[in-house]
Parts: sequence; C-alpha cells; structure tokens
Amino acid sequence: MLYLEPEPMSDQQMEYLKQIRIDSESRIPKYRQIVNSIIEDIERGVLPIGQRIPSINEISEEYYLSRDTVEKAYNYLKEKQIIVSAKGKGYYIARTVLPSKINVLFLLNKLSSYKLRIFNSFVNSMGNNAKVDLNIYHCDPKILLNILNENMGRYDHYVVMPHFKDDNLLHHSHNTEVLEALRKIPEDKLLIMDNPLPELKRNVASVFQDFKMDIYEALKEGHERLKRYKKIILVYPRKTMYPYPQEILQGFQNFCTDFNFDFEVLDEIYHDMELRPRDVYITIEEADLVSLVRQVRDKKLTLGEDIGIISYNDTPLKDLLGITVISTDFQVMGETAAYMILKKKKEEVKNVFSFINRNSV
Repeated sequence: MLYLEPEPMSDQQMEYLKQIRIDSESRIPKYRQIVNSIIEDIERGVLPIGQRIPSINEISEEYYLSRDTVEKAYNYLKEKQIIVSAKGKGYYIARTVLPSKINVLFLLNKLSSYKLRIFNSFVNSMGNNAKVDLNIYHCDPKILLNILNENMGRYDHYVVMPHFKDDNLLHHSHNTEVLEALRKIPEDKLLIMDNPLPELKRNVASVFQDFKMDIYEALKEGHERLKRYKKIILVYPRKTMYPYPQEILQGFQNFCTDFNFDFEVLDEIYHDMELRPRDVYITIEEADLVSLVRQVRDKKLTLGEDIGIISYNDTPLKDLLGITVISTDFQVMGETAAYMILKKKKEEVKNVFSFINRNSV
C-alpha cells in the first residue's frame, strides 16, 4: 500500500499556524477555540477557499494539545463542510462561512405566563437570524451558576432575569457568587432584564421594572377611584416557591401612608374571608384572584362597587373578565431587549408600568 507524506507547509502556512488563537486560561473548550479561530479567519478573508491549513499533528505539537482535541475540532468543521481532507495531503478550506445566526441564552427565573410573554416577544422581535435557547433556573442561584458555567463562551448574548430566593424563601436580586459569574460575561454580551442589578457595577444593557416606584405611581394614577374605598388590602405572599420582590410591598406601604389610606397586608386569600363593603384588594398570585372573585360572587356582592379588586400583572384573561390591573407591558419589554441586542445598545431602560382601569374598581 502506497503511503503519501503530507505536503510540507509553505512559509505562509507556517505563519498561520502561529496565528491560531488559543487561550489556555479561557473556560471555552480548546477544540471550540480552534473552530472559532478558523471560522473567524475565513470570515475575515485570511483563509480563502482552497487554502491548506495546518494538520492535526502540527496544531497538537505547536500548542501542546492532545491529538484528540484537535481532531474533535476538525471533525466539527468537516461535518459543517467548512473544510475537506485530501488523503495524504492535508486539510483545505472548502467554502466560505455564511453569516451565522445570533445565539442567545435566555435565563428565566420561573415559568409563568408573564415570563413567557416576554420570552415570546423577544424571540419574535429577534427574527429568523437568531437562535434563542431558554433555560429555567427556578430562582435558585446554584442552578443559575451551573447553567452559566456550562455555557460560558458558547453564546453571543446572555439575557438574565435576576430573581433569587434564600433558605427562608425571601426574594433577593443577587449574591456574591452570582455577581462574580455575571462579571465574567463580556459587557457587550450581557443583558439584564426585569429586575435592575446596580450592584453589578458594569456598563451592560438593561430593561427593567422599578418595583417600588412602579406600584406607587400606578396606584397614584388610580387614586381617584381608590378614594371610594375605606381600606386597601394587599395580598402579598411572603413565603412562596417563587418569591416576589419586597420592593412591591414597600411601594404599596409608602403609597398608603402618603395618601392616608387605611391598609392591611395579607399572606393569602383565605377560603372564608370576612369581606366588608368598601374594601379594595390588590392580588398578585392568580390563585388568590380566583378565590377572591369566587367569594365575591358567592356572597352576592357586586364587584367594583361593594368590593374592589386590582390584580398585579396583566393577562388577556383579566382583560376579558374586566379585572383592573397594575402592570408592566411584557411585550414591550421583550421587544426592547431584542432591539438593544440587534442594535448593539448598552442602555438602561425602565419599562412602562401603568394602572389599567376596567370594571373591578
């Protein structure tokens, strides 16, 4: 059997061998660094079609890598038909690389109708040139850290909603480990969504709610209607699997104090509530809203006259049922985040939040 020695490298090929970009300190897998380096050089015109590239052994020896690592990179490039091999001669660039899709890792703290509306709006606004992967970390910082560690360097952009719970099921926006992990993401690749994170102290894009001032200003917007009621009752779940920002409670209390409203805070709507005329309730969780509406109807009270109800976060069903809401615009939030990524903006944008009056107050 005749064995052909690979053609010796030219001076140009020898020079290129030393230009392959491999960072031994990076957490990006070495094989992926080889792939990225070659693809980037094809896109920049450094490696034209037909250009021979260094062999597996040459890269392995030059960069002290295992042969398996380099072979894995070349197999990937061959599967994508970016390079071809000629037996006994080496590897060659087979084609130019079309502009790749924007790869986005989208990290939600929980799976809810509101969060999915943001995600769907974001995906639709990104268009066909983006591939968006969704991960849910269930408000658990350890799960988030694992996801980030496994995917560091694999995406063009990372969208993170920083809502966490501690051992007492209290809401937090961050901890030291989360901040350190987020700081490893380049500023132009990170977008903070929904919950502001000034503690990060980095110049990154952000689309957020101001939970304390949002509820304050929204209730202020509905002040004339609220004056018809004697007492405002906020149903704020203090300990739940997915805790809510404590700023919501603070903003509510500040509003009631500033505008001289009698108020009370409950953990939940009980099945046998003492419903009194001229009370208005603000519910956050869907189960509390359903239970309250059912009890109002069972006791033959008139919603919007005897008892008022305001729900936190809007949905199409609440619109259909005529439930007054205080809510951010989830569709706009997703659209804004997509726009900032597509236009390479690094701004801090407070999302719109408003009082939407219907028939329940």
